[in-house]
Amino acid sequence: MPDSSSESKPNFWLIKFAPFRTDWEEILMAGNFTLRGIRSPIARKNLAAMRIDDPVLFYRSQKNQAVMGTMKVSREAYSDPTSADTGWLTCDFTPMKTLSTPVSLLELREQEQLSGLQLLRQPRVAVTPVSRKEFEFIVDLGFRTP
Repeated sequence: MPDSSSESKPNFWLIKFAPFRTDWEEILMAGNFTLRGIRSPIARKNLAAMRIDDPVLFYRSQKNQAVMGTMKVSREAYSDPTSADTGWLTCDFTPMKTLSTPVSLLELREQEQLSGLQLLRQPRVAVTPVSRKEFEFIVDLGFRTP
């Protein structure tokens, strides 16, 4: 659950999205990303908690599953234009960094420090909080030198 004790303290997130819908390379070329079509009450709650500049990990789901890079929240929650129901939300994101080496799902599972990662415990939820330590650990894995 995000930390609501301080407005100035960022929350950290992981979003996952299928590459056949929008892949990391497309996000980089566009310079922005809008998460579309998310219909999970848990994900909706997490989208509503996102704040401008919160750091986000982008996880490519379904094919070559891996954390690809980092983004930041550039627009807080608003009604998802892909739904007639205004209760479904989306946010906008700006890509920040591409990881030197994508961090695969298998590698995430192998890390004892990530045993509590919600992506591993609730794999169907598209938007999950991560701790600062989890975020930094995953980013460090992505920038490791062989």
